[in-house]
Amino acid sequence: MADKSITKTELVASIASATGLSQANVSGVLDSLFSTVSESVAKGSKVSIPGWISFEQVATSARTGRNPQTGEEIKIPAGKRVKVTAGSKLKAAVK
Repeated sequence: MADKSITKTELVASIASATGLSQANVSGVLDSLFSTVSESVAKGSKVSIPGWISFEQVATSARTGRNPQTGEEIKIPAGKRVKVTAGSKLKAAVK
């Protein structure tokens, strides 16, 4: 596990420094990216940045689970989840 996570503020500052853009511009671009990704996935579209990451909506079926504290069976309804898959470039960067 990583010792430190990076916050959005730190990410914005890093990108702004690398590109020479203002932090306000970079923040606006990131906000637009996240908004577009979430809207597209919510509509059922797959969003892919080849080699880096992809996001897609997947359906889960109804199933029976157990309350870990009491052991009592509970019904978990069908629903939708987001599947995030790392691309080859991201996987290679981690190795």
